[in-house]
Amino acid sequence: MELLEYQAKKLFRMVGIPILPSQTIKDSRKIKQLQIPYPVVLKSQVRSGGRGKAGGIRFVANTIDAIAAARTIFNLSILGEYPEVILAEAHYNTEREFFLAVVLDYDLKCPVLLGSASGGMNVDLLLANLQKVVVDTDFSLFHARRLAASMGLSGQLICSVSEIIAKMYHLLREKDLDLIEINPLGVNTKGELMALDGKITINDRALARQPIMETLSFSEYQKKVSHYNYIRQNKDNLNQISWHWLDWKNQTGKVAIICNSFDLALLTWDLLQQNKVAPACAAVIENSFIGELSNPQLYTEQLEQILLQLDSISGIQGILVNIWETETISRQIVKAIANYCSTTSESTLPSEEKEEEVLINSSAKSNHDSSKKYRKSLESHVASVSRPKFVLRLLDHSELDDMSIPDSIYISRNLEKVISQTIAIVKSN
Repeated sequence: MELLEYQAKKLFRMVGIPILPSQTIKDSRKIKQLQIPYPVVLKSQVRSGGRGKAGGIRFVANTIDAIAAARTIFNLSILGEYPEVILAEAHYNTEREFFLAVVLDYDLKCPVLLGSASGGMNVDLLLANLQKVVVDTDFSLFHARRLAASMGLSGQLICSVSEIIAKMYHLLREKDLDLIEINPLGVNTKGELMALDGKITINDRALARQPIMETLSFSEYQKKVSHYNYIRQNKDNLNQISWHWLDWKNQTGKVAIICNSFDLALLTWDLLQQNKVAPACAAVIENSFIGELSNPQLYTEQLEQILLQLDSISGIQGILVNIWETETISRQIVKAIANYCSTTSESTLPSEEKEEEVLINSSAKSNHDSSKKYRKSLESHVASVSRPKFVLRLLDHSELDDMSIPDSIYISRNLEKVISQTIAIVKSN
């Protein structure tokens, strides 16, 4: 998935890459509430390059000009994409502009540092001066300095640009990125650096294991493109949703884990162990599809199969379901688990005939009222002892208020809360 500029700069800020004061605008009428002093740059937030030449970047000196420019940008299609958001950013006077990038090279199977002393919109000049450093060993600041020197930089610029490159590299590794690019990296008359534009591509398979991605508010266009790419890569398995147990097992474990990716299962397992709670097993549901391309019924069937097999594992006190999916799938998950809880409760209770036999044999039946008391007590016992508690971490559960959710199911999108709730369940038994 390709991030928009304002999303990329949010990640830049996290690692200390300097960015300008900015504000996102979703409605041209909100320009009046702009907190950034003029002059201001308004930027169309679409994925394609060449926004400036296409008219998607405009400099404005006052509110009236800003409102007019914002209306124009919102109605401007760039390569078929209309912006859902405009980025308003402070103006910055540059003396020089550089190009920097860190790319995960799948052919070389290692990251590559790229840099050019000629950044900006002149692509021909940028490519003519492009330098490359392959990081085929453990990264060190030496790699960054080597690139800066090969770009023809000198003095303090080598140090300051090297620090930016190092931050870009660590961001790429820590957030599972395929690409991180700054173009241009502006330098003012004082030698201060500023990331004036940024581009980031995230590995689609890494979205679920990066909690920070939840805060980026992906646009509808981004979601659709991501869905299309996923389907294109898995077109041969469009109707195949499968699941499997992971090899990790602990016969004394108290928690079963269900996730929709290996990485998410690994993260969940590690967090529980760090808190001294031993997981018993983990299952992964694969090839799930999202949005309008999802197949909720297939997904539900796989989940039900897992739950049936969990019935044969003794000692399970909690089942932690950590799944990154849409509202449609979230509803199906909750519905399937609620049905399982109801079925488990009913099947665990004996029939009335069997109940009568137990009461007679134990000499506990004195009258009809004692039978009712017995059954009520048994129901309470089954609910509190035999049935495991469910803890669900769902990406989107905002529209579940209309559903009947048993008390034995805890739902949150916050991973820390989910882990804490699971720990509490184990410690309370």
